[in-house]
Amino acid sequence: MTKKLIGAIVVLFVLGGLSAVIYVVANNKIVVGYNKDYQPTQPIPYSHELHAGTYKIDCKYCHTGTETSRHALVPSLNICMNCHMMVNPGSELIQKISAAAATNQPIAWQKVHLLPDHVKFDHAAHVNAGKDCRECHGDIEKMPVVKQVKSLSMGFCVDCHRQPENNAPTNCSTCHQ
Repeated sequence: MTKKLIGAIVVLFVLGGLSAVIYVVANNKIVVGYNKDYQPTQPIPYSHELHAGTYKIDCKYCHTGTETSRHALVPSLNICMNCHMMVNPGSELIQKISAAAATNQPIAWQKVHLLPDHVKFDHAAHVNAGKDCRECHGDIEKMPVVKQVKSLSMGFCVDCHRQPENNAPTNCSTCHQ
């Protein structure tokens, strides 16, 4: 084979690959950003639509630590049982939670909102600045199954920090420590 023929083949492969990428992105076959639309299957189905929506339970009741810690904690089983000792205790799903609580066995909930290890997000700073959970987590009270609806990419965060009303820092060390 000649060098020109090999060069032409390489160019065709590169153009073909770029065309495929453009097609996939343009037709929403992939999502740019961190885990947007990620919706793992949980070990026990849990409806935020029911709890946060219908019953209007505040996010901070179950997800403790949001006002004092970098992390919003996954609810401990005793938080679930605070209500479910009396509310629907005969349900098969509640009995699983009750049995796990009685034997001090945690439920292996799957984390939905994931950030890279090099990003240091502080829930307390955002909650105490008056940010509503929905700004990053979406309309959680309408989700029978939680999924990540925002990209949570660096651009997503920086765009919010740049809003004058937020008066938020934009230096790299704010999030990358």
